[in-house]
Amino acid sequence: MTTLTPLYLLAAEKKSAEVTDWSARIAWVIGLLLFIALVYWLMRQGWKWRASLQSDLPGLAATPEGFADDETLLTLEGRYHASTTAGQWLDRIVAHGLGTRSRAELRLTARGLDVVRPGASDFFIPATALREARLDKALAGKVLPEGGLLIVTWAHGETLIDSGFRSDHAAEHPAWVDAVNRLAGAPAAAELTTTPTEGTAR
Repeated sequence: MTTLTPLYLLAAEKKSAEVTDWSARIAWVIGLLLFIALVYWLMRQGWKWRASLQSDLPGLAATPEGFADDETLLTLEGRYHASTTAGQWLDRIVAHGLGTRSRAELRLTARGLDVVRPGASDFFIPATALREARLDKALAGKVLPEGGLLIVTWAHGETLIDSGFRSDHAAEHPAWVDAVNRLAGAPAAAELTTTPTEGTAR
């Protein structure tokens, strides 16, 4: 006669399904969110600290009256990436909104360079403040293919600034280098200027 196995023995042999420890998971998610919030807060504090160090930088010039009637030399639509102290590719300038990346529309005339930035502060660089333009690949931690950035060097108060732009059509960059250098009285920079990628931001 076949012996029937008691039901309680069969039940004992089956393993219970693992129970999810929701309290541990929730604690882990909360910890991760707190860590992200801390990093974000530290970044904001660093941004404010850098802005306070640059508080002596004069306000940006506004577009002069009648500029819209000037003869246009060149226009560009693309992105504004950053501004740094000239020659210091990691020394980002954040005062007066110069640290904010944005879309940008550039217009160059004999009076200077007008930078219109939807959602950020516009600014104007008088022709007398322009120093040179060049092609480069890195600025303020942003690295692009060689020649991917149009760098315009200009004087603002006692500070020389490198501002980086990237056209939606990168083939326009060389024409901008030539036009800005002619306007600034600087020699045309036909070759790529390579930026060192070592060092740390101040």
